[in-house]
Amino acid sequence: MTAHAEMPAPALPLLREEPTGGEEVLLTDESDLALTDRLLGPLWRKWPWFRYALGFTALGTLVLFLALTYTVLTGIGLWGNNIPVAWAFGIINFVWWIGIGHAGTFISAILYLFEVEWRTSINRFAEAMTLFAVIQAGLFPVFHMGRPWFAYWLIPYPSEMNVWPQFRSALPWDVVAVTTYFTVSLLFWYSGLLPDLATARDRAPTLWRRRIYGICALGWRGESWHWKHYRITYLVLAGIATPLVLSVHTNVSFDFAISQLPGWHSSIFPPYFVAGAIYSGFAMVLQLMIPARAIFGLEKVITRNHLDNMGKMLLVTGWVVTYTYLVEPFIAWWSGDTFEMYDQLVDRPFGPYAFVYWGVIFCNCIAVQALWMKSWRTSPVRLWVVACFVQLGMWSERFLLIITSLHREFLPSSWRMYVPSWVDWTILGGTCCFFLFLFLLFLRFVPFIPISELKEMRHAMAAERARARLAAMVGSDGQPEVEHA
Repeated sequence: MTAHAEMPAPALPLLREEPTGGEEVLLTDESDLALTDRLLGPLWRKWPWFRYALGFTALGTLVLFLALTYTVLTGIGLWGNNIPVAWAFGIINFVWWIGIGHAGTFISAILYLFEVEWRTSINRFAEAMTLFAVIQAGLFPVFHMGRPWFAYWLIPYPSEMNVWPQFRSALPWDVVAVTTYFTVSLLFWYSGLLPDLATARDRAPTLWRRRIYGICALGWRGESWHWKHYRITYLVLAGIATPLVLSVHTNVSFDFAISQLPGWHSSIFPPYFVAGAIYSGFAMVLQLMIPARAIFGLEKVITRNHLDNMGKMLLVTGWVVTYTYLVEPFIAWWSGDTFEMYDQLVDRPFGPYAFVYWGVIFCNCIAVQALWMKSWRTSPVRLWVVACFVQLGMWSERFLLIITSLHREFLPSSWRMYVPSWVDWTILGGTCCFFLFLFLLFLRFVPFIPISELKEMRHAMAAERARARLAAMVGSDGQPEVEHA
């Protein structure tokens, strides 16, 4: 028996009894051993639907790479880009995907630093979502260059050809932001996995699985010095990842804010982009977590309290985004700039893309107001529907932001409409399939519920509950209260 092997533990009392503050973050009366076996069950059992879902997403991923190959061999002219709309689906999808990845770091790192209990059951969904979303985002700047075989020019390496990045361009900023964010997120995700990979190694049913999980666990044995360095590393990475939530999407917002175009040249963009990123990221976490909760029977681990808190966060960030939608036209009117006022007050709400504008207002500002009702926040189906509206609205917002600021230049003679081509839609759908393909592999081979953190929280809550009961039994004079005949 290894030092990490778990001994059977007595069953703890149901955490539904006397929940702290009237909330429920865990509902189980299983022993630690039984809880471990149940949470590792999805890794060992065969799921009939899995091969069909994986096959469908793998086919979509293949179509994505075929479309990208076709684009490289033929040229960017296959896309719907034109002059003046030189930025289109490539940048729309980049900003959308990199925004989705922000909620993962927010949920996992920031809530970890604040010791928020309801984070524990859902943080690994969010961390994995971050990695897979950043991978999708990284595709678009490379292929939007038109000559992706020169992508290495963006890396500031010593070159005898004196080819250096143009640091006044926004493209190298995106490369630095994406690579930094992906590296830190990967280290944070993997370091948190080590105890659970060791648990999977010790309980894997076959030899080859034990060997693979053993290699991935990096020799973890659950010794005291392992836990000491693990906690220090995890805390440091959380501290590093937290400012990245603000810095990375602020950097992305500068791609637009440094220009002189009406609708882009605004100092409100950094907080506007960060709020929108967290908003769409929370929606994606709900879109992934709620089906997984139902499929794998995780209702006792991901409780209605988790859904309630996620719904509240979605409502808060939705109001922040709504506030920015109100401030933007006000800033345009206050500036007195003719072109800025036309873009914000005429073209967007009443121009040829007005249907996108009002769709954004409905999805991002009106639909989310249903979450004021707790019955909507705690209903998995209703909350999932709201999250889908939010996701649609946030993608449409990126479309509106980029296209309407480009399709009508300062001179009416330069105006031109933008219509995405079938290649644009194929690449967008392909990245969604690629994202789901990676997420399905994650669900199949990685412990997607943090077992060690969950059991630690469970014992801490039980100890706190026992102390509260003991304090209730002790009188004000410090002596136990007893009944006298």
